[in-house]
Amino acid sequence: MSRLTTAIRGAAGRVDAATPDHRDRAVDALRAGAVLGVVLGHWLVTALVADGRTLRTASPLQHLPWLAPVSWAFQTLAVFFLVGGHVATRGYASSRARGVPYHRWLHGRLARLFAPVAAVLVLWTVVTTALLLSGAEYATVRTLVKLALSPLWFLLVFAALTAATPLLTRLHPLWPLAVVLHVDLLRFGLGAPDRLGWLNLAAGWLVPYTLGAAWTRGELERRRTGWVLLLSGTAVTAALVARAGYPASMVGVPGAGVSNLNPPTLAAVTFGLAQCGLALLLRDRLRTAMRRPVAWAAVALVNLSAMTIFLWHQTALMATTATGLLAGRLPGLHTVPDGLGWVAARLVWLPVFVLALAACRSAFRSWERAGGGRRGRSRVVRTHRPKTEDVRHV
Repeated sequence: MSRLTTAIRGAAGRVDAATPDHRDRAVDALRAGAVLGVVLGHWLVTALVADGRTLRTASPLQHLPWLAPVSWAFQTLAVFFLVGGHVATRGYASSRARGVPYHRWLHGRLARLFAPVAAVLVLWTVVTTALLLSGAEYATVRTLVKLALSPLWFLLVFAALTAATPLLTRLHPLWPLAVVLHVDLLRFGLGAPDRLGWLNLAAGWLVPYTLGAAWTRGELERRRTGWVLLLSGTAVTAALVARAGYPASMVGVPGAGVSNLNPPTLAAVTFGLAQCGLALLLRDRLRTAMRRPVAWAAVALVNLSAMTIFLWHQTALMATTATGLLAGRLPGLHTVPDGLGWVAARLVWLPVFVLALAACRSAFRSWERAGGGRRGRSRVVRTHRPKTEDVRHV
């Protein structure tokens, strides 16, 4: 056994030993999977095509629509909102039991969300100013800034739902689901203005969030519930795509008339219900898998840096793309994503994106720690003594 392997197993063993027995490791595994799914999904379907001095966004889903199943595997936001609703309602109940007032609880949660955002805004303000002063094409600058800041829409929605947690602890998921259904009927069936669809930005993500609250109340413990969500969500989504004309892709496609995600449609919500059902069914297996120290340490590491990974993954992609331009137009990085050759080349670039993201994590991880509480403590791993770590509930 190599020294590196021994060191990794030793560190993983220490993290495992420091984790309280009562911690539900499946929750952390689902959160880590949801974050990594979003990151990989963006890296696989987002292309920056170089046309002279201009960079424009494109997607292989424009040219290869049969790749839509890729979006089914990596559009995992519903699972993130499921876990977020579960953790928030559980945390709020715990805070109330300890006598912590609402405003202190909310401040703590929002600080962990938005402290890392400051670094993104500062860096991209500087980059944008430098690009414009250097004479870069406005269209290119706009494309880059839009991609860099696109993760922020998620944080705003998640923050709003977090703030409303006390009102949502008993809300049944069928109520926001009914709102999504009626909004889509008005938009697509009766010709209502498209802007009405933005009501679904809240209602659509309320569905998995309130499912998370039901999980906290103990209403999702039976495996039958997971199977009902998985099978019914899959069947309804398939019917909506095949019969009602909803797009097959569960992410936005440049140039498409309708996006399932921006704002969320009924198809995106029912697909999310299927994902939530699968997540609930996998809980026991994940708990078993997370007993392995190395697997658990990897999940803990992702959770420690979840916000940094989420906020900086697009910047990592763009930094790689910009650096690669020094060598000319490279396949899978600057070329039109119109064939399997591009897909194969993009897969080769994924490890480079990972390295670029690791560099971002090293540079900006302190901003995430700054939102973790007093003295910058993380909400996942807390140091009590110089050599002892305690992994605790978020």
